[in-house]
Amino acid sequence: RSSDLTIPSIPLGAPPNGYRDILLREGPEGFAKAIRKHRGLLLMDTTFRDAHQSLLATRVRSHDLKKIAPFVSHNFSNLFSIENWGGATFDVAMRFLYECPWQRLQELRELIPNIPFQMLLRGANAVGYTNYPDNAVFKFCEVAKENGMDIFRVFDSLNYLPNMILGMEAAGQAGGVVEAAISYTGDVADPSRTKYSLDYYVRLADELVKAGTHILCIKDMAGLLKPKSSDMLIRALRDRFPDIPIHVHTHDTAGAGVASMLACAAAGADIVDVAVDSMSGMTSQPSMGALVACARGTDQDTGIQLEKVFDYSEYWEVARGLYSAFDCTATMKSGNADVYENEIPGGQYTNLHFQAHSMGLGNKFKEVKKAYAEANRLLGDVIKVTPSSKIVGDLAQFMVHNGLSREEVENSADELSFPLSVVEYLQGYIGVPHGGFPEPFRSKVLKNLPRIEGRPGATLPPMDFDKLEADLKAKHKDITPEDVLSAAMYPKVFEEFKDFTSQFGPVEHLNTRLFLEGPKIAEEFEVELERGKTLHIKALALGDLSKTGQREVFFELNGQIRSVLVKDTQAMKVMHFHPKALKDVKGQIGAPMPGKVIDIKVKAGGRIEKGQSLCVLSAMKMETVVNSPISGIIKKIYVKPDMHLEGDDLILEIE
Repeated sequence: RSSDLTIPSIPLGAPPNGYRDILLREGPEGFAKAIRKHRGLLLMDTTFRDAHQSLLATRVRSHDLKKIAPFVSHNFSNLFSIENWGGATFDVAMRFLYECPWQRLQELRELIPNIPFQMLLRGANAVGYTNYPDNAVFKFCEVAKENGMDIFRVFDSLNYLPNMILGMEAAGQAGGVVEAAISYTGDVADPSRTKYSLDYYVRLADELVKAGTHILCIKDMAGLLKPKSSDMLIRALRDRFPDIPIHVHTHDTAGAGVASMLACAAAGADIVDVAVDSMSGMTSQPSMGALVACARGTDQDTGIQLEKVFDYSEYWEVARGLYSAFDCTATMKSGNADVYENEIPGGQYTNLHFQAHSMGLGNKFKEVKKAYAEANRLLGDVIKVTPSSKIVGDLAQFMVHNGLSREEVENSADELSFPLSVVEYLQGYIGVPHGGFPEPFRSKVLKNLPRIEGRPGATLPPMDFDKLEADLKAKHKDITPEDVLSAAMYPKVFEEFKDFTSQFGPVEHLNTRLFLEGPKIAEEFEVELERGKTLHIKALALGDLSKTGQREVFFELNGQIRSVLVKDTQAMKVMHFHPKALKDVKGQIGAPMPGKVIDIKVKAGGRIEKGQSLCVLSAMKMETVVNSPISGIIKKIYVKPDMHLEGDDLILEIE
């Protein structure tokens, strides 16, 4: 059947030795020396993480990664690494795929023993969007290394050195290979772009080398490197650090990725990032096949067989079709060189595109991109990568939704209800940007809110892992040490994941079409729970909708007829009728954008001052605090927590 993927043939026996064998034998320092000595260009394959994070909303399941893993292990043993963990995969695995991210790592490690694994660590943010206590970051790296992680690419979304060094120490202490990544923005070949000059990057690299990085990485998350700037930047770093391996990451949003990576290689880079052809291009990484073919027979020859790349690509071409519901090509048909103007990171470009559509701004995506550049200027021209990029994106969507220009935002900054992420950024929650915070904008927005000086995590009390573990064991059975870290990073998501799996069991054994769409009536299928334990299931019929919004579902299980009551979530979405706030009535407060009510901060009859918080709305991971534009008494509240609102729906009345 079409839902079964064809896997290219794999030879019998153990896979050939790879760079992981050198790493295990000689440790991180010896490994880095071997990489630097290698003749030719080495590749990191992002297909297992960043490629699908950028193109398919990170939705690729372990089920489909595991199928192709042995083929990769046997045919790509000369890869520098496979990037398969960290970034958004941790959150999405639990939140949407209902699978354990640690289990993915363990199972892939078993299938690919010979190629180093690489993860993306957001410095002091670990694999989350917020600052964690130092001991949580250290513990996370330690357990990741125990579970088979090898190389930790550590970055900070503002290149804020204290946050980066914390992540580097955590990875190094765990015994991992430390790859400190400088996030790249601007254009070093453009003399008018003075904030992020060549000198800025070389000085930052100096600090990271002093702090003991094994490998130096340039993380070009928006794909802004052009061949000339690639040559200038890599040549300067290579001259300055002749013995340190240099690794370059980019996205192919504008379409110049292969040319830029070849320029990096020619200037002295040791490793560049690619994705397999059918998962490459646009907001993903440049094409593996294109790079292998272009470098063939030159000093940069990768030693990878092009024919094997074609087989690998064919598997993903079919697998990608299973995820068409999340594929960015549904709404986005090509890359776009306007990224050189708006500097939107590849992973966020597709997200913003999707969010703009789902929030009813689809036709305004061009405006969202323009506003993104304006929001970046408002915030003082920042480095934009998770989580700082989200702050710029939130501000941009806020501006488009409310029809505000940069000047208008600047002038009325003390009256507007800014997204929570923007307020917290200005308070210093994620660190200090290069060149400091923008003034007077910061003071106008913050008024008398508290500010954090220095590294945000430094003031957080250590996490009590023993108590956390005891609490989890009291609530759930079978809690592993890895589960404790999942709960530490994402408490709410982990709870929901555990509730789901206790109700529905190990859904990771379903094939992807069944998992995403469910079976057709009269379809027969098999689910292999473990070797020799297979369920034979046949879907028979759906009952009518009951008053409580449930349906009886009939099916055959190993020849026996069964039925189960299932909540029909589609039918539960009742029609939305809600009064709108009238624009000309001063005391009527409307929702600034569509979203869900998270928290209501006031009570009817209470007195409030101008600028006071009224409630918190959440839409697509973006939280907005609604502040009062006037002082007065709360006359009536029209919303409850968890209620879904459209834009301009009436929240409350003030008199």
